[in-house]
Amino acid sequence: MDVQLISSLITLGGLGLLFGAVLAYASKIFHVERDVRIEKINEILPQANCGGCGYPGCINYAEAVIVKNVSMTLCAPGGDKVLEKIAALLGVEAPAANPMVAVVRCQGAHGIAKDKFVYEGLEDCNAEVLIHGGHKACEFGCLGHGSCVKACPFDAMAMLDNGLPTVFEDKCTACGICVTTCPKGIMQMVPRTQKVILGCINQNSAKAVREVCSVGCIGCSLCAKPNITPSGKIVMKNNLPEVPADWEDFDLAVKRCPTKSFVVRIPGEKPAEELAAAAEEVKA
Repeated sequence: MDVQLISSLITLGGLGLLFGAVLAYASKIFHVERDVRIEKINEILPQANCGGCGYPGCINYAEAVIVKNVSMTLCAPGGDKVLEKIAALLGVEAPAANPMVAVVRCQGAHGIAKDKFVYEGLEDCNAEVLIHGGHKACEFGCLGHGSCVKACPFDAMAMLDNGLPTVFEDKCTACGICVTTCPKGIMQMVPRTQKVILGCINQNSAKAVREVCSVGCIGCSLCAKPNITPSGKIVMKNNLPEVPADWEDFDLAVKRCPTKSFVVRIPGEKPAEELAAAAEEVKA
């Protein structure tokens, strides 16, 4: 065998051993112990990997809680039980949770909101919105293809025969996926205790709203008047009333609203059992 070849092989082998030894030494010197609490928190989390906490997976969120001191309250699917277990593991008191739920802020159902053209294409809201903003004359209106429903990983939503999505509140985990999926922004997270929402997000003038939808908010500010809402809880912003979660004296405002834009909700009033039948009829 060629002496030069043997010499080269020996040299390469020696270099390999040398580099391997250096890397092994460096790995020991620079090794950072992984906090065992990260794995324990990951075991506590529901493994939904829904992304509602802002992290791509439960293990990433667990690491953020330990390494970056991120709030332990961000796991909506886990709820209070998961929060209490994490707090117990860390030896701290569980912070007060603020349970949220998804709501639909559009009432532009079939026959109520006008269309500007007939859409025949992919049954996907994000696809249709690329075509002149979609078929609804209201630029803020629900397109009705149920992209939010399809995206929900907990089967907490369904499309009804009026062309609007509905939320099964007893199944909703407040992960927020429906909110980020909707291209029109009609899905919103509110506290579960909130009794009234504004079923419209159209910020246009009264004339423009009336032309496209009969139940759209026209920004008249009647609900914000002291004789209608004595508590002063309602403030107008961007031509719409801001509805706070603690609004209690809403009866007169809801009754006097000229376009019936407010939606009164009783927390937990939409259990899946009551709406499943209607959803199945639509699928059929």
